[in-house]
Amino acid sequence: MNAPVQYPSEIRTVIRGVEWLTYVALCEQKMGPTPRMCYSEGVLEMMNPMRKHESIGCIVGRMAEAYSEMKGLEIISLASVTVKQSKRMKGFEADESYYITHAEEMLAKEKLDFESDPPPDLVIEVEITKSAIPKLKLFAALGVPEVWRHNGKKLSMYRLAEDEYQEIESSIELNGLQASLITELLRQRLKIGENQLLRTFRQQVGS
Repeated sequence: MNAPVQYPSEIRTVIRGVEWLTYVALCEQKMGPTPRMCYSEGVLEMMNPMRKHESIGCIVGRMAEAYSEMKGLEIISLASVTVKQSKRMKGFEADESYYITHAEEMLAKEKLDFESDPPPDLVIEVEITKSAIPKLKLFAALGVPEVWRHNGKKLSMYRLAEDEYQEIESSIELNGLQASLITELLRQRLKIGENQLLRTFRQQVGS
């Protein structure tokens, strides 16, 4: 019997020695479907997500949105918006990102400037293959309060405290939502459709 074909979940390209202004120009010139870019002090990583990566990120984002609706929490979706700060020479594009604590404050802002505006309150990051840039250190440097990371098998949640992330069992931004529940449901994503998965999720968090 032939072994099943293994497809890559992410394709990463790393370029070193990239000037900050070059990175900014690349961000500003992006048009249409392009790799997600992450930058830290001269290192530029471009990541092309494949189906597994995109599927996990999308479903986790839908769960976050459904939970906020069920609990009466207002959120603003930023999706993969570019978050960058020149003073720290760092930038990223998440799989999904949201304002929650700052949702009311940021509601009327059409254009964001992360040199002065707060970063997203919640960042969702799928990292199945190892990034060349330590993402948690990057997120911490930019002051992201909460990060959810999925490694292809398990979701972990982290909360920023004194410039470092501490792993938590349930979300602070989406109070009470447990990482273990998301992990458990995501294991069914190749067996049932997304809407059925979301219905199961709603039933479990509403019970």
